Amino acid sequence: MKDYLYLSKRMKIEVLDNLSAVDQQAWNRLVTTNNPFLKHEFLTALETHHCVSKESGWQPQHIVIYTDENQLVGAAPLYIKYHSHGEFVFDWSWAEAYQRNRLNYYPKLVSAIPYTPMTGQRLLVSADADATKIGKLLIQATINMALERDYSSCHWLFPTQEQKEFLQQQSLIIRLGYQYHWHNHGYQSFEHYLSHFISRKRKNILKERRQVNQAGVHFQIKHGDEVSPEEWRTFHKFYREIYDRKWGFPSLSLGFFEEIANTIPNQIVLVLAYLDDTCIATALNMRSDDTLYGRHWGCSEQLPGLHFETCYYQGLEYCIQHGLKRFEPGAQGEHKIARGFLPTPTWSAHWVADTQFREAITRYTLAEADDMHKMMQQLESHSPFHIQD
Repeated sequence: MKDYLYLSKRMKIEVLDNLSAVDQQAWNRLVTTNNPFLKHEFLTALETHHCVSKESGWQPQHIVIYTDENQLVGAAPLYIKYHSHGEFVFDWSWAEAYQRNRLNYYPKLVSAIPYTPMTGQRLLVSADADATKIGKLLIQATINMALERDYSSCHWLFPTQEQKEFLQQQSLIIRLGYQYHWHNHGYQSFEHYLSHFISRKRKNILKERRQVNQAGVHFQIKHGDEVSPEEWRTFHKFYREIYDRKWGFPSLSLGFFEEIANTIPNQIVLVLAYLDDTCIATALNMRSDDTLYGRHWGCSEQLPGLHFETCYYQGLEYCIQHGLKRFEPGAQGEHKIARGFLPTPTWSAHWVADTQFREAITRYTLAEADDMHKMMQQLESHSPFHIQD
């Protein structure tokens, strides 16, 4: 369904509840670095397999901008949210404050990738368009939608640093967070990478890898079109089990994973751990042109070092082998520091309709940012690298 927000001068701005209404190639031309989570194939698969919907609390309301010649020049993945699950930027206290004041925090508008705390564009703009003009139109269209529908707020989660700065220039509230990311400083091999570690940290990683090897575990890394139906079923079984134990509900279906394996196969990087002929652990990664993104893992055996090897060391070797610049292994986890994933700033941007709450949230985010900077400095002191690195 199309909902025409308004007509700008020589621009047509629409709201879509189904991304299949947009030409795949036209949308993908707006995506930089071949980011898999922003690809038309990924986002439409979420919709086709009912991983996002009003019932799931992620109702698609994507904004697209066309010229009067019907050329797509801007877009934003956008969702009406009826809760804050699957966002990884935690605003539960904001929702509780609204409730105490007998105000509705939900619905709200969120520009993000569902269930995915990965940095990327939130304002998709054609390379030959006026980025400032289109970016402002996308932001204003989102805010207009919230105003017209009496939503509490708009949120842009995990934008790139460049887009964070642009969002800040539009007088939005910026919230600082951090994750643990790995950066490739020209490492030639995993051994070369470990040579930059202090001795104690290096020995610990070698011990972990040795434990897995001595247990008889061996690994395969496959791209999407190389994974068999049985291996996908095993992966999804592990995925369901870990979500059932920890978070309650596995939002992504087997059909969703099988579809993106077919539509963006070279961007799927699945690590499979085998003991004899039995797959005992899996870790799903996805990749862009320059970054590996760790997503989901699960296992049927609890072996020393298995988690670190499956989720981190195999991925690091893949990054080094393929010349990828970064590895974002997902949210949280201080244990990642000892493996070379260091605290890295992440951001979100927020517009709040209520004036008093806008002022209160602004004060809150400023104080929170001070704490975040101090925490990152403290965590940085646990870096495993030599001081000169």
